[in-house]
Amino acid sequence: MLEYQKYIDVLDDWIVNRDKTVVAVFIVTTLVLSAGFGMTATDSGTSQFTDGVPAQEAFDEVNDNFEREPFGEGTGSTTLIQKDQNVLSKPAILNMLKAQHRLEQRESQDVVGTTSVAQAVAQTLNPDAETLPEQIDTVEAASQTEIKSATRTTLERQPAVAGLLSNDLNREEPSASATLTTVTHEVSGVSSSAGTEGSSPLTPIQQEAEFIVSSVDGDISVFGSGLISAELNSVISDSLGLVVPAAVVLILFFLIIAYRDPFDLLIGLVSLAMAIIWTFGFMGWASIPFTQMLITVPPLLLAIGIDFGIHAVNRYREERIEDVEPTPAMRTATDQLLPAFFIVTGTTVLGFAANGTSQLGPIRDLGFVASVGIIFTFLIFGIFLPSFKHFMDRQRVRYDLPEFSIAPIGSEDSAVGKSLTVGVTIARRAPYIFFALVLVSTAAMGAYGTGIDTRFTTEDFLPPEENPGYVEVLPEAVAPSEYTVTKQINYLEDTFESGESDTVTIYVEGSLQDGTALEEIHRANQDPPDSFVTAGGSADTTSILTVINRYKRASPEFRQLVEQNDQNGNGVPDQNLPTIYNALYDSPYGDRAESYMTDDYARTRIVYSVESDASQQEVTDDTRAVADEFRMEATATGSVVVLKAVSDVIAESAYISLALAILASAAFLFFAYWLLERRPGLGAANLVPILLTIAALAATMRYLDIPFNVLTGTTLSIGIGLGIDYSAHLVHRFSEEYRGDTGLLEALDISVRGTGGALAGSMVTTTSGTGVLVLAVVPILGQFGLLIAVSVLYSFVASILVLPTSIVIWDHGRGTLETLLSSRSTRSVN
Repeated sequence: MLEYQKYIDVLDDWIVNRDKTVVAVFIVTTLVLSAGFGMTATDSGTSQFTDGVPAQEAFDEVNDNFEREPFGEGTGSTTLIQKDQNVLSKPAILNMLKAQHRLEQRESQDVVGTTSVAQAVAQTLNPDAETLPEQIDTVEAASQTEIKSATRTTLERQPAVAGLLSNDLNREEPSASATLTTVTHEVSGVSSSAGTEGSSPLTPIQQEAEFIVSSVDGDISVFGSGLISAELNSVISDSLGLVVPAAVVLILFFLIIAYRDPFDLLIGLVSLAMAIIWTFGFMGWASIPFTQMLITVPPLLLAIGIDFGIHAVNRYREERIEDVEPTPAMRTATDQLLPAFFIVTGTTVLGFAANGTSQLGPIRDLGFVASVGIIFTFLIFGIFLPSFKHFMDRQRVRYDLPEFSIAPIGSEDSAVGKSLTVGVTIARRAPYIFFALVLVSTAAMGAYGTGIDTRFTTEDFLPPEENPGYVEVLPEAVAPSEYTVTKQINYLEDTFESGESDTVTIYVEGSLQDGTALEEIHRANQDPPDSFVTAGGSADTTSILTVINRYKRASPEFRQLVEQNDQNGNGVPDQNLPTIYNALYDSPYGDRAESYMTDDYARTRIVYSVESDASQQEVTDDTRAVADEFRMEATATGSVVVLKAVSDVIAESAYISLALAILASAAFLFFAYWLLERRPGLGAANLVPILLTIAALAATMRYLDIPFNVLTGTTLSIGIGLGIDYSAHLVHRFSEEYRGDTGLLEALDISVRGTGGALAGSMVTTTSGTGVLVLAVVPILGQFGLLIAVSVLYSFVASILVLPTSIVIWDHGRGTLETLLSSRSTRSVN
């Protein structure tokens, strides 16, 4: 007897001799862990993925040093988007000023300042009109001709105003179809990270602003991080509201077909529910927040749980159909299934745990929670379900309850059983030719799959601009909310040259008192790259030079000081810089100067506007190229650069976790088959269909243009876990059958008909259960669900078709090796 058998015998004794005790212990544990549900917090948005990313750390340092809003610390902003045939007409300008005024009047809005084209035009008409009521009166008293003239003057004197107008701006006859207005609120807890937080103090402010602005004539809408946060949060509940009922219905339908017995169906459903309760209860006790990524855990646990449940019941039925009593039948079933479950659990956990190498916290959490959940699933379906099943069947015998069906899926004479043996037929007739085709196909698909794109944006976590058609026919109770943020984001990108978030920052450290420091900043603004917004041939930028130029226009004395220290006459001082800085910091512009340069004159930031339609790659490459031109130490950062850095980390994590998952799984399989069967070479046979599955999955991602993102980037390593789930059951069943007088092909035929039938039932149920993620409101979840379902399908097909040939090649290789060793031994004796 192998060493491990004594441990299985101990478990067997508990399962069949103390089944009531086992059931009671598991129920009590479920009650304890279920208390953790109330402790589970929710987190969402993109900021959770940027922690620890070097570009984000640099951006945080910039914000810590310079993010001093013009109205003070603790402020946040709302954007008003006005659309009109001409937003520069008198009625449109009045509507925007009135909207600003009504927001300012509402105390709950805590408005501390507003900036708009309408205000700039009003102040051009009357420089003394400093308040919004005064500006409204000024515009009302002006004629359309006067407003046109004032608008032209404003655009000439204040070039930055044009950035608040749509791309179709006509400067000669001032007109534009859209304009932006910024409203600044006094709030606390506003994050300056590159991502969008899952909760925001701006949310209630901006939701109320929508109601206030709707009372003003014209088409004016509200946009901001608070509304994005609200939609990010509601997306989780809406997605669960769609996915969970659909998954329950589909899984229940296919489980009814698979089990064909209400008692077995009850046992399977209770076990699945316990796996979910244990996992998410554990999350609560462990204080792990529930994020969008963890929405994927229930389908994954259902996938493994359904597989384990169908295999356990199916293997037990194979014994019972031979008129074996429940107790010896369960002993035989668990003797074979527990080692197989151990192999599947070990390799699946390694597949998920490989994500622990990621630099991104949510991906590490996914790997950890999924690994814990799989271990829980192993305990529940390996110990609780057999105990519960044994207890129920004893009660059936005791009370003479009816048995609805004890026939296993894929029995020898069934249509399913006969159709599953095609792989055995191929292995019998042309194993080497087929194996060569498999290797070539795997290499070709793997090479093609290396071209998968990588993307990471806030929009990944938002619903699509238009809800899919099926949403329209859903009952109101489960229908998702109305979403507007994605539509607004797309409109801003299409309509304006550069939006509020379309900026990058270069963080410069060095001696800014050196005479060439400002000249270096000025030189970096000339001849900007293609992705940068330009104004008059130079980059559209804001820096300490911007503040100096503004103070020059306001103060003749300061202008004279700058001109005296400008040796080449280009408007940029290049000597006595500490004197100029001191004068600037002592002026009314000192607070603004501190927003771009530290008071020790050692660090500064330069903010560049970038084209809204430029790709993250283009913007990041161009920003880094500009930073490299500085002689001082310069770092490219900003929200776009941070998001690109995260996408790079995602790709790196995907490939590293894949490599680790393959290596760890291979090592585990060799060890497991050596420990359990003394046949370590079966590990290599087990890996072949898995590698084919991974290559096919990668090729599918590229063909369907599904990029690596924070969710899909985990599918390759997860696919290993799910793939081994299918092949390991078949390999272990084969190793049990391939003993004594049973021949190789006969053992394969028995294994495929028996275990293959359970695999088929599991595949159909699992692909349905995970595939329902395509119904999720968030596209990123739909992509993930599709890939997991495809991964399960590929794993099943590879196991049924390729694994028999792989095992035949292994057996031939083992036989050849034994012959060689025997021949050498004979020659040595002679």
